[in-house]
Amino acid sequence: MCKSSDCSMKIFDSADLEIAIKQWNDLKMKFGCTSRELAAKKADSQAAELSNILRPKEKEGEISKKLHSRSKVHQFARNAFGSSKASVSSKSNGNVEVTEGNGEPQRTTVPDHLTLLQLLALNALDLTAPASNVLLKNRLNNWVQLSGHEGSFAPAGPGTIWKKSSPDRVEIEAYQKLMKDTLASMVPHFYKDVQYNGEYFIEMQDLLYNFKNPAVMDIKMGTRTFLESEVENTKARTDLYEKMVKVDPTAPTPEELETKAITKLRYMQFREHLSSSADLGFRIEGFKVHGEEPTKDLKMLRSKEDICKTMRQFLNESEKVRLQLVARLQNLRTKLEKSPFFRQHEVIGSSILIIHDGKRAGAWMIDFAKTLPLPEGATVDHRSKWTHGNHEDGYLTGLDNLIMVLKESGKVKNKSSAC
Repeated sequence: MCKSSDCSMKIFDSADLEIAIKQWNDLKMKFGCTSRELAAKKADSQAAELSNILRPKEKEGEISKKLHSRSKVHQFARNAFGSSKASVSSKSNGNVEVTEGNGEPQRTTVPDHLTLLQLLALNALDLTAPASNVLLKNRLNNWVQLSGHEGSFAPAGPGTIWKKSSPDRVEIEAYQKLMKDTLASMVPHFYKDVQYNGEYFIEMQDLLYNFKNPAVMDIKMGTRTFLESEVENTKARTDLYEKMVKVDPTAPTPEELETKAITKLRYMQFREHLSSSADLGFRIEGFKVHGEEPTKDLKMLRSKEDICKTMRQFLNESEKVRLQLVARLQNLRTKLEKSPFFRQHEVIGSSILIIHDGKRAGAWMIDFAKTLPLPEGATVDHRSKWTHGNHEDGYLTGLDNLIMVLKESGKVKNKSSAC
């Protein structure tokens, strides 16, 4: 994830804003245009000089000035676009709904390529839908990518991010329900869903925003990380057999060696036994500590001893952080056991995101693209062994063991300690 203070709205001098407002108004007067959309398009050709004015200035030492008050920035937006309110609906198709002083909404189209001046004004208006493909690519350069999330996120405004979503709205609907559930404080805050240029995005809380130089770990939860629908086809496949023997030539049974083919279910369960998912109900997907490259090659990390060692490395041997995480995860478990949402869904492929900066630590549930409502009449306890059709996912088994590993990681290594 990205530190919002590094890659969203920057700090500008008061004089810069005043000059930008004046020059924007001069441009509108020059073109004799009162339409926000037309003025923006015509001003694009001369906005490069304004970009120089608005470019962040590098300063040595501590930054003495904070961001200007939102009222100041909103005043800048009103001068730029003639409006102080704008929003994006999930069906807007890239259109901005601008509310005039008389309360009548009008629609205008966001230009495909926005100048820095226009982007600042859009940020000031709380318009956090992706403005252009260029913007997304530029902002992705600073993103902290962990396994399974490459290219999926982009920072939006201060404290918010965009996450790519799918048209099936499964994850959107999960977040909407979670905001009303006892688990609301255990997941990123969901703001709204956005459609732009044929793509779907979730606007959500940037969990890293209030951490300084954070370390981040992504932990995939559950003893089952695939949907039942993904393994319903029982036809044996040679391509999956070849993938399996490439990883472990000793894995096939005598029958599989003879047929040189395996089913999708067999392959998925083989993969889960390579990591700690099958035995412990969780696996470390990746982690990143400040100043180092992400560590992602952890698919074969299986033993509790190796996981404890990795966890101590991630925590930098901090007892304070470890105890905070144990308490946070115990609180999560209590809430899960009381949650109506959790009782009514199978939670597949979801992760727990752990963040700490050496002083403070937190953990949140993320990734709900495969979190589906249970069929009518079905019940799960999230700890029982999975058999096809019972919808058990082993999430609580994983959480129990994750808490246990964190507790064990704090013990002095000796003959009686598993870690």
